[in-house]
Amino acid sequence: MEQVKTELSILIPTYNTICVDLVRTLYEQAVKLSLTYEIIVADDGSTDTQAIGTNQSIAEIPNCQYIVRQENVGRAAIRNILAKTARYDYLLFIDSDMRIGDPLFLSNYLQSPCDTVIDGGVAICGDDKLLKGTLRYLYEKSEEARHTAEQRCQTPYQHLHTANLLIRRDIMLQYPFDERFRHYGYEDVLLGKTLRQHRIAISHIDNPVLFCDFESNPEYVAKTEEGLRTLHQFREDLRGYSRLLTFVGNIHIPVILSTIRLWHHLLGHLERKNLCGTRPCLLVFKLYRLGYFLSL
Repeated sequence: MEQVKTELSILIPTYNTICVDLVRTLYEQAVKLSLTYEIIVADDGSTDTQAIGTNQSIAEIPNCQYIVRQENVGRAAIRNILAKTARYDYLLFIDSDMRIGDPLFLSNYLQSPCDTVIDGGVAICGDDKLLKGTLRYLYEKSEEARHTAEQRCQTPYQHLHTANLLIRRDIMLQYPFDERFRHYGYEDVLLGKTLRQHRIAISHIDNPVLFCDFESNPEYVAKTEEGLRTLHQFREDLRGYSRLLTFVGNIHIPVILSTIRLWHHLLGHLERKNLCGTRPCLLVFKLYRLGYFLSL
């Protein structure tokens, strides 16, 4: 029997990001729904004093908290802290650099028949002409078709993302994020694997948050490298849940792997220069990711 969602804890981990507008949008929607709600923003040891100072105003919004932690505990641990701090039966995790475009965003979640885990997805926004030299935008747009609810439903546990995720609190507390994941990437992927192992149903719906702010090319390349190091560190845990791991695992000829490593050793610096420049190439990005991973 479906459990009616009438109480909601909206949980926003943040790091060096101003998210006052995001909180106000969610607050206004919650008030219109006459929802029992709370919004908790947890700052995970930010170094940007301007972001911290601006976000202080969140505490002045009704039923909102702004928690500042002096020490960075990592992407998994900060989400577990938020889940433990939350008071209500349903938790909605949203990344602090996202925006809300649909005035029925919260309502869509509350009306969904699933009462375990719901992934709403992400939509990419921006002007193709203005962002034609932005690597993160180009990559996310190229992948956007893979992230519709229809596509995600085909492999639901491999497409779990905490950028926009509703989960029942008792499930989250029973199967928390693995706190070994301190650096960028894949803590949500491992959660998907855990939920599959314990036969917790996941529903995917088209109720996206908007991804509109893109880091510089050098910042994104560095973040990609960090994510690849995370993937390499936890490769045994993540087999079957990463397209890159699956691709590499299907290369059974050692000379091919050696050739890719040699290519990266000789030309990786030129590939990186392209990716950090003003005309990044997605094919180069794919080659660089593969070479970097195999060279770890």
